[in-house]
Amino acid sequence: MSRDTASGVPPSPGRMNVDFEERVDFTRLRAYRLARARAALDASELGAVLLFDINNIRYVSATMIGEWARDKVARYALLTRAGEPIVWDFGSAARHHQLYAPWIRPENSRAGMLGLRGAVAPDAGLIARAVAEIRSELAAAGVANMPLGVDIAETPMLLELLRVGIDVRDAQQVMLDARLIKSPDEIALLSTAAAMVDGVYQDIAEALKPGVRENEIVALANKRLYEMGSDDVEGINAVSGERCNPHPHNFSDRLIRPGDQAYFDIIQSFNGYRTCYYRTFAVGRSTPAQRDAYTRAREWIDAAIELVQPGTTTDQIARLWPEAPDFGFQNEMAAFGLQFGHGLGMGLHERPIISRLNSLEHPIELREGMVFALETYCPASDGQSAARIEEEVVVTSSGCSLLTLFPAEELFVTNKY
Repeated sequence: MSRDTASGVPPSPGRMNVDFEERVDFTRLRAYRLARARAALDASELGAVLLFDINNIRYVSATMIGEWARDKVARYALLTRAGEPIVWDFGSAARHHQLYAPWIRPENSRAGMLGLRGAVAPDAGLIARAVAEIRSELAAAGVANMPLGVDIAETPMLLELLRVGIDVRDAQQVMLDARLIKSPDEIALLSTAAAMVDGVYQDIAEALKPGVRENEIVALANKRLYEMGSDDVEGINAVSGERCNPHPHNFSDRLIRPGDQAYFDIIQSFNGYRTCYYRTFAVGRSTPAQRDAYTRAREWIDAAIELVQPGTTTDQIARLWPEAPDFGFQNEMAAFGLQFGHGLGMGLHERPIISRLNSLEHPIELREGMVFALETYCPASDGQSAARIEEEVVVTSSGCSLLTLFPAEELFVTNKY
Protein backbone atom coordinates (compact mmCIF):
# COMPACT_ATOMS: atom_id res chain seq x y z
CA MET A 1 0.00 0.00 0.00
CA SER A 2 1.05 3.61 -0.40
CA ARG A 3 2.13 5.42 2.75
CA ASP A 4 1.78 8.86 1.16
CA THR A 5 -0.41 10.38 3.87
CA ALA A 6 0.55 14.02 3.41
CA SER A 7 -3.09 15.08 3.13
CA GLY A 8 -4.53 12.66 5.65
CA VAL A 9 -2.32 12.66 8.73
CA PRO A 10 -4.14 14.05 11.78
CA PRO A 11 -2.41 17.12 13.18
CA SER A 12 0.42 16.96 15.69
CA PRO A 13 1.01 20.70 15.90
CA GLY A 14 3.48 20.78 18.77
CA ARG A 15 3.68 20.11 22.45
CA MET A 16 2.63 23.63 23.52
CA ASN A 17 -0.51 25.63 23.00
CA VAL A 18 0.01 28.99 21.32
CA ASP A 19 -2.09 32.08 20.64
CA PHE A 20 -1.51 32.16 16.88
CA GLU A 21 -2.93 28.71 16.00
CA GLU A 22 -5.88 26.68 17.21
CA ARG A 23 -4.47 23.53 18.72
CA VAL A 24 -5.81 21.27 21.45
CA ASP A 25 -8.61 22.95 23.38
CA PHE A 26 -8.42 21.32 26.80
CA THR A 27 -11.68 22.87 28.00
CA ARG A 28 -13.43 21.38 25.00
CA LEU A 29 -11.62 18.07 25.57
CA ARG A 30 -12.76 17.83 29.20
CA ALA A 31 -16.35 18.65 28.22
CA TYR A 32 -16.35 16.05 25.44
CA ARG A 33 -15.08 13.28 27.68
CA LEU A 34 -17.50 13.99 30.52
CA ALA A 35 -20.40 14.15 28.05
CA ARG A 36 -19.36 10.79 26.56
CA ALA A 37 -19.20 9.25 30.03
CA ARG A 38 -22.62 10.67 30.96
CA ALA A 39 -24.18 9.38 27.74
CA ALA A 40 -22.76 5.90 28.28
CA LEU A 41 -23.98 5.91 31.87
CA ASP A 42 -27.44 7.09 30.84
CA ALA A 43 -27.62 4.30 28.24
CA SER A 44 -26.79 1.67 30.85
CA GLU A 45 -28.74 0.15 33.74
CA LEU A 46 -26.44 1.82 36.26
CA GLY A 47 -27.23 4.72 38.55
CA ALA A 48 -23.57 5.63 38.97
CA VAL A 49 -20.03 4.45 38.30
CA LEU A 50 -17.36 4.11 40.98
CA LEU A 51 -14.00 4.28 39.27
CA PHE A 52 -10.59 3.07 40.44
CA ASP A 53 -8.94 2.67 37.03
CA ILE A 54 -6.83 5.81 36.78
CA ASN A 55 -7.53 6.10 33.04
CA ASN A 56 -11.26 6.22 33.76
CA ILE A 57 -10.72 8.71 36.59
CA ARG A 58 -8.74 10.96 34.29
CA TYR A 59 -11.33 10.59 31.53
CA VAL A 60 -14.22 11.87 33.66
CA SER A 61 -12.36 14.31 35.93
CA ALA A 62 -9.18 15.41 34.10
CA THR A 63 -7.17 14.76 37.26
CA MET A 64 -3.98 12.75 37.50
CA ILE A 65 -1.09 12.56 39.96
CA GLY A 66 1.44 10.66 37.89
CA GLU A 67 2.53 7.15 37.08
CA TRP A 68 3.03 6.50 40.81
CA ALA A 69 -0.73 5.99 41.14
CA ARG A 70 -1.14 3.39 38.40
CA ASP A 71 -0.79 0.27 40.57
CA LYS A 72 -1.79 1.65 43.98
CA VAL A 73 -5.61 1.57 43.64
CA ALA A 74 -5.38 4.61 45.90
CA ARG A 75 -7.58 7.07 44.00
CA TYR A 76 -11.27 6.75 43.22
CA ALA A 77 -14.06 8.78 41.65
CA LEU A 78 -17.85 8.68 41.60
CA LEU A 79 -20.05 9.84 38.74
CA THR A 80 -23.82 9.69 39.22
CA ARG A 81 -26.38 10.20 36.48
CA ALA A 82 -27.11 13.84 37.26
CA GLY A 83 -24.18 14.68 39.50
CA GLU A 84 -20.77 16.20 39.02
CA PRO A 85 -17.65 14.02 39.36
CA ILE A 86 -16.39 13.49 42.90
CA VAL A 87 -12.71 12.57 43.23
CA TRP A 88 -11.09 11.11 46.32
CA ASP A 89 -7.36 11.59 45.94
CA PHE A 90 -4.17 10.86 47.81
CA GLY A 91 -3.64 13.33 50.64
CA SER A 92 -2.59 16.78 49.53
CA ALA A 93 -3.35 16.04 45.88
CA ALA A 94 -6.98 16.83 46.71
CA ARG A 95 -5.99 20.29 47.90
CA HIS A 96 -3.93 20.78 44.74
CA HIS A 97 -6.97 19.98 42.58
CA GLN A 98 -9.01 22.54 44.53
CA LEU A 99 -6.43 25.18 43.64
CA TYR A 100 -5.61 24.23 40.05
CA ALA A 101 -8.51 22.16 38.66
CA PRO A 102 -11.47 24.57 38.82
CA TRP A 103 -13.62 22.32 36.62
CA ILE A 104 -14.00 20.07 39.68
CA ARG A 105 -16.21 21.64 42.34
CA PRO A 106 -13.99 22.34 45.39
CA GLU A 107 -16.24 20.29 47.67
CA ASN A 108 -15.96 17.38 45.22
CA SER A 109 -12.18 17.16 45.48
CA ARG A 110 -11.62 15.15 48.65
CA ALA A 111 -8.81 13.33 50.39
CA GLY A 112 -9.28 9.59 50.44
CA MET A 113 -7.42 6.57 51.76
CA LEU A 114 -8.44 2.92 51.44
CA GLY A 115 -5.39 1.06 52.67
CA LEU A 116 -2.79 0.98 49.87
CA ARG A 117 -3.52 -2.53 48.64
CA GLY A 118 -3.95 -3.95 52.11
CA ALA A 119 -0.96 -2.34 53.80
CA VAL A 120 -3.53 -0.87 56.18
CA ALA A 121 -5.76 -3.83 57.01
CA PRO A 122 -9.51 -3.57 56.29
CA ASP A 123 -10.34 -3.88 59.99
CA ALA A 124 -8.89 -0.38 60.46
CA GLY A 125 -12.22 0.81 59.07
CA LEU A 126 -11.02 2.97 56.17
CA ILE A 127 -12.94 0.99 53.56
CA ALA A 128 -16.13 0.86 55.64
CA ARG A 129 -15.91 4.62 56.12
CA ALA A 130 -15.43 5.18 52.38
CA VAL A 131 -18.38 2.95 51.48
CA ALA A 132 -20.61 4.80 53.93
CA GLU A 133 -19.65 8.09 52.28
CA ILE A 134 -20.31 6.66 48.83
CA ARG A 135 -23.73 5.38 49.93
CA SER A 136 -24.56 8.84 51.20
CA GLU A 137 -23.67 10.38 47.83
CA LEU A 138 -25.74 7.79 45.97
CA ALA A 139 -28.72 8.58 48.17
CA ALA A 140 -28.28 12.33 47.68
CA ALA A 141 -28.23 11.78 43.92
CA GLY A 142 -31.38 9.66 44.04
CA VAL A 143 -29.70 6.53 42.65
CA ALA A 144 -29.22 4.50 45.84
CA ASN A 145 -31.66 1.84 44.62
CA MET A 146 -30.01 1.47 41.22
CA PRO A 147 -27.02 -0.78 40.42
CA LEU A 148 -23.58 0.71 41.00
CA GLY A 149 -20.94 0.09 38.37
CA VAL A 150 -17.38 -0.60 39.54
CA ASP A 151 -14.50 -0.90 37.08
CA ILE A 152 -11.70 -2.44 39.19
CA ALA A 153 -11.46 -2.65 42.97
CA GLU A 154 -9.57 -4.31 45.77
CA THR A 155 -11.42 -7.35 47.11
CA PRO A 156 -12.17 -5.78 50.54
CA MET A 157 -13.81 -2.79 48.85
CA LEU A 158 -15.96 -5.03 46.67
CA LEU A 159 -16.95 -7.19 49.65
CA GLU A 160 -17.90 -4.14 51.70
CA LEU A 161 -20.07 -2.76 48.89
CA LEU A 162 -21.86 -6.11 48.72
CA ARG A 163 -22.13 -6.37 52.51
CA VAL A 164 -24.10 -3.15 52.77
CA GLY A 165 -26.49 -4.28 50.05
CA ILE A 166 -25.25 -2.37 47.01
CA ASP A 167 -25.98 -4.10 43.70
CA VAL A 168 -22.54 -4.07 42.07
CA ARG A 169 -22.21 -4.37 38.28
CA ASP A 170 -19.40 -3.95 35.75
CA ALA A 171 -18.58 -0.31 34.98
CA GLN A 172 -15.61 -1.03 32.73
CA GLN A 173 -17.87 -1.87 29.79
CA VAL A 174 -19.69 1.44 30.21
CA MET A 175 -16.44 3.39 30.36
CA LEU A 176 -14.94 1.59 27.36
CA ASP A 177 -18.09 2.44 25.42
CA ALA A 178 -17.56 6.08 26.39
CA ARG A 179 -13.91 6.07 25.37
CA LEU A 180 -14.49 4.34 22.02
CA ILE A 181 -14.88 7.37 19.73
CA LYS A 182 -12.12 9.97 19.91
CA SER A 183 -12.67 13.69 19.44
CA PRO A 184 -10.41 15.79 17.19
CA ASP A 185 -8.58 16.99 20.31
CA GLU A 186 -7.93 13.41 21.41
CA ILE A 187 -6.73 12.47 17.92
CA ALA A 188 -4.37 15.46 17.90
CA LEU A 189 -2.87 14.32 21.21
CA LEU A 190 -2.52 10.76 19.93
CA SER A 191 -0.86 12.07 16.79
CA THR A 192 1.56 14.19 18.83
CA ALA A 193 2.43 11.19 20.98
CA ALA A 194 3.17 9.17 17.83
CA ALA A 195 5.26 12.01 16.40
CA MET A 196 7.42 11.92 19.51
CA VAL A 197 8.10 8.23 18.89
CA ASP A 198 8.89 8.97 15.22
CA GLY A 199 11.77 11.05 16.51
CA VAL A 200 12.92 8.44 19.03
CA TYR A 201 13.11 5.85 16.26
CA GLN A 202 15.46 8.14 14.36
CA ASP A 203 17.66 8.24 17.48
CA ILE A 204 17.50 4.45 17.78
CA ALA A 205 18.41 3.96 14.11
CA GLU A 206 21.51 6.09 14.60
CA ALA A 207 22.52 4.35 17.84
CA LEU A 208 21.84 0.77 16.80
CA LYS A 209 25.23 -0.78 16.09
CA PRO A 210 27.35 -3.70 17.33
CA GLY A 211 28.38 -3.42 20.98
CA VAL A 212 25.29 -1.53 22.13
CA ARG A 213 23.08 -3.37 24.61
CA GLU A 214 19.31 -3.62 24.48
CA ASN A 215 19.00 -1.84 27.84
CA GLU A 216 21.09 1.08 26.53
CA ILE A 217 18.54 1.59 23.77
CA VAL A 218 15.79 1.50 26.39
CA ALA A 219 17.63 4.14 28.41
CA LEU A 220 18.10 6.33 25.32
CA ALA A 221 14.40 6.11 24.46
CA ASN A 222 13.28 6.92 28.01
CA LYS A 223 15.58 9.95 28.17
CA ARG A 224 14.46 11.35 24.83
CA LEU A 225 10.75 10.82 25.51
CA TYR A 226 10.85 12.56 28.87
CA GLU A 227 12.87 15.39 27.32
CA MET A 228 10.16 15.75 24.66
CA GLY A 229 7.38 15.96 27.24
CA SER A 230 6.13 12.43 27.79
CA ASP A 231 4.16 12.11 31.02
CA ASP A 232 4.63 8.33 31.25
CA VAL A 233 6.99 5.94 29.52
CA GLU A 234 5.04 2.82 30.37
CA GLY A 235 7.38 0.34 28.77
CA ILE A 236 9.90 -0.24 26.00
CA ASN A 237 10.47 -3.66 24.50
CA ALA A 238 13.94 -4.12 23.00
CA VAL A 239 14.44 -7.53 21.41
CA SER A 240 17.39 -8.65 19.30
CA GLY A 241 19.12 -11.64 17.73
CA GLU A 242 18.09 -15.05 19.05
CA ARG A 243 15.67 -13.34 21.49
CA CYS A 244 13.43 -12.37 18.56
CA ASN A 245 11.91 -15.84 18.23
CA PRO A 246 9.88 -16.52 20.34
CA HIS A 247 8.89 -12.97 21.18
CA PRO A 248 9.69 -12.34 24.91
CA HIS A 249 7.88 -8.96 25.26
CA ASN A 250 10.68 -7.40 27.35
CA PHE A 251 14.29 -6.22 27.15
CA SER A 252 17.60 -7.52 28.47
CA ASP A 253 21.28 -6.60 28.62
CA ARG A 254 22.04 -8.55 25.43
CA LEU A 255 24.80 -7.10 23.26
CA ILE A 256 23.79 -6.19 19.72
CA ARG A 257 25.88 -8.06 17.13
CA PRO A 258 26.50 -7.58 13.39
CA GLY A 259 23.65 -8.91 11.30
CA ASP A 260 21.16 -9.02 14.17
CA GLN A 261 17.53 -8.37 13.57
CA ALA A 262 16.10 -6.18 16.34
CA TYR A 263 12.63 -4.87 17.07
CA PHE A 264 11.29 -2.37 19.57
CA ASP A 265 7.92 -1.34 20.97
CA ILE A 266 7.57 2.13 22.49
CA ILE A 267 4.65 2.57 24.87
CA GLN A 268 4.35 6.08 26.31
CA SER A 269 1.80 8.82 26.73
CA PHE A 270 1.49 12.52 26.05
CA ASN A 271 -1.14 14.29 28.14
CA GLY A 272 -2.52 10.85 28.94
CA TYR A 273 -2.78 9.57 25.33
CA ARG A 274 -0.72 6.51 24.54
CA THR A 275 1.39 5.00 21.81
CA CYS A 276 2.06 1.38 20.95
CA TYR A 277 4.50 1.49 18.09
CA TYR A 278 6.78 -1.36 16.89
CA ARG A 279 9.60 -1.06 14.40
CA THR A 280 12.09 -3.69 13.20
CA PHE A 281 15.68 -3.09 12.11
CA ALA A 282 18.63 -5.09 10.84
CA VAL A 283 22.04 -4.09 12.18
CA GLY A 284 24.68 -3.42 9.53
CA ARG A 285 23.37 -5.98 7.05
CA SER A 286 20.35 -8.20 6.46
CA THR A 287 19.87 -11.77 5.28
CA PRO A 288 17.35 -13.19 2.79
CA ALA A 289 15.54 -14.94 5.67
CA GLN A 290 15.18 -11.67 7.58
CA ARG A 291 13.99 -9.77 4.54
CA ASP A 292 11.48 -12.48 3.66
CA ALA A 293 10.01 -12.46 7.17
CA TYR A 294 9.74 -8.70 7.07
CA THR A 295 8.03 -8.75 3.67
CA ARG A 296 5.38 -11.18 4.92
CA ALA A 297 4.74 -9.19 8.11
CA ARG A 298 4.40 -6.04 5.97
CA GLU A 299 1.96 -7.73 3.61
CA TRP A 300 -0.21 -8.88 6.53
CA ILE A 301 -0.37 -5.43 8.08
CA ASP A 302 -0.94 -3.65 4.76
CA ALA A 303 -3.85 -5.95 3.94
CA ALA A 304 -5.42 -5.07 7.30
CA ILE A 305 -4.90 -1.33 6.81
CA GLU A 306 -6.57 -1.50 3.40
CA LEU A 307 -9.75 -2.79 5.06
CA VAL A 308 -9.96 -0.09 7.71
CA GLN A 309 -13.04 2.03 7.09
CA PRO A 310 -16.42 2.59 8.71
CA GLY A 311 -18.57 -0.51 8.38
CA THR A 312 -15.74 -3.04 8.25
CA THR A 313 -16.09 -5.65 10.98
CA THR A 314 -13.17 -6.85 13.04
CA ASP A 315 -13.57 -10.48 11.94
CA GLN A 316 -12.85 -9.38 8.35
CA ILE A 317 -9.48 -8.01 9.48
CA ALA A 318 -8.64 -10.98 11.71
CA ARG A 319 -9.28 -13.43 8.84
CA LEU A 320 -6.55 -11.75 6.80
CA TRP A 321 -3.91 -12.90 9.27
CA PRO A 322 -2.34 -16.37 9.39
CA GLU A 323 -3.70 -18.98 11.75
CA ALA A 324 -1.53 -19.78 14.77
CA PRO A 325 -0.12 -23.11 13.41
CA ASP A 326 0.97 -21.33 10.22
CA PHE A 327 3.64 -19.43 12.15
CA GLY A 328 4.60 -21.99 14.75
CA PHE A 329 2.01 -21.85 17.55
CA GLN A 330 -0.32 -24.55 18.81
CA ASN A 331 -3.45 -22.40 19.01
CA GLU A 332 -4.75 -18.85 18.99
CA MET A 333 -4.38 -18.41 22.75
CA ALA A 334 -0.66 -19.24 22.50
CA ALA A 335 -0.27 -16.81 19.60
CA PHE A 336 -2.40 -14.03 21.05
CA GLY A 337 -0.91 -10.55 20.71
CA LEU A 338 1.26 -11.35 17.69
CA GLN A 339 -1.29 -10.82 14.89
CA PHE A 340 -3.29 -8.27 16.79
CA GLY A 341 -5.19 -5.01 16.87
CA HIS A 342 -6.11 -2.96 19.92
CA GLY A 343 -7.74 0.38 20.61
CA LEU A 344 -5.56 3.24 21.81
CA GLY A 345 -6.46 6.23 23.94
CA MET A 346 -5.94 6.91 27.61
CA GLY A 347 -5.45 3.16 27.97
CA LEU A 348 -3.06 0.94 26.06
CA HIS A 349 -5.75 -1.64 25.33
CA GLU A 350 -9.11 -0.14 24.51
CA ARG A 351 -11.69 -1.23 21.95
CA PRO A 352 -11.57 -2.68 19.40
CA ILE A 353 -9.51 -5.78 20.21
CA ILE A 354 -8.86 -7.59 16.93
CA SER A 355 -7.53 -11.15 16.78
CA ARG A 356 -8.47 -14.61 15.68
CA LEU A 357 -8.95 -15.50 19.36
CA ASN A 358 -12.00 -13.27 19.89
CA SER A 359 -13.01 -11.47 16.69
CA LEU A 360 -14.16 -14.36 14.49
CA GLU A 361 -17.13 -15.18 16.73
CA HIS A 362 -17.60 -11.78 18.37
CA PRO A 363 -16.90 -9.11 15.75
CA ILE A 364 -17.59 -5.42 16.19
CA GLU A 365 -18.08 -2.80 13.51
CA LEU A 366 -15.51 -0.08 12.90
CA ARG A 367 -16.78 3.48 13.27
CA GLU A 368 -15.40 6.86 12.34
CA GLY A 369 -13.29 8.26 15.18
CA MET A 370 -11.91 4.94 16.41
CA VAL A 371 -8.16 4.86 16.94
CA PHE A 372 -6.30 1.58 17.18
CA ALA A 373 -2.98 -0.13 16.55
CA LEU A 374 -2.46 -3.03 14.15
CA GLU A 375 0.55 -5.28 14.69
CA THR A 376 1.96 -8.31 12.92
CA TYR A 377 4.78 -10.75 13.66
CA CYS A 378 6.60 -13.17 11.38
CA PRO A 379 9.37 -15.54 12.47
CA ALA A 380 12.21 -16.01 9.98
CA SER A 381 13.27 -19.32 8.47
CA ASP A 382 16.67 -19.06 10.20
CA GLY A 383 14.96 -20.07 13.45
CA GLN A 384 15.92 -17.02 15.50
CA SER A 385 15.18 -13.77 13.63
CA ALA A 386 11.69 -12.30 13.36
CA ALA A 387 9.91 -9.20 12.08
CA ARG A 388 7.51 -7.11 14.16
CA ILE A 389 5.60 -4.17 12.67
CA GLU A 390 2.94 -1.95 14.19
CA GLU A 391 0.96 0.95 12.79
CA GLU A 392 -1.51 3.23 14.58
CA VAL A 393 -4.56 4.20 12.54
CA VAL A 394 -7.53 6.55 12.78
CA VAL A 395 -10.80 5.47 11.18
CA THR A 396 -11.98 8.32 8.95
CA SER A 397 -15.07 8.78 6.81
CA SER A 398 -13.09 7.75 3.73
CA GLY A 399 -10.85 5.03 5.15
CA CYS A 400 -8.02 5.57 7.58
CA SER A 401 -5.06 7.79 8.36
CA LEU A 402 -1.76 6.61 9.76
CA LEU A 403 -0.34 8.19 12.90
CA THR A 404 2.95 6.24 12.83
CA LEU A 405 5.24 7.62 10.16
CA PHE A 406 8.79 6.32 10.75
CA PRO A 407 9.74 4.49 7.51
CA ALA A 408 8.65 0.87 7.52
CA GLU A 409 7.91 -0.06 3.89
CA GLU A 410 10.91 -2.42 3.91
CA LEU A 411 13.39 -3.74 6.45
CA PHE A 412 15.41 -0.75 7.73
CA VAL A 413 19.13 -1.55 7.88
CA THR A 414 20.99 0.68 10.34
CA ASN A 415 24.65 1.70 10.02
CA LYS A 416 25.17 -0.28 6.82
CA TYR A 417 28.56 -1.85 6.23
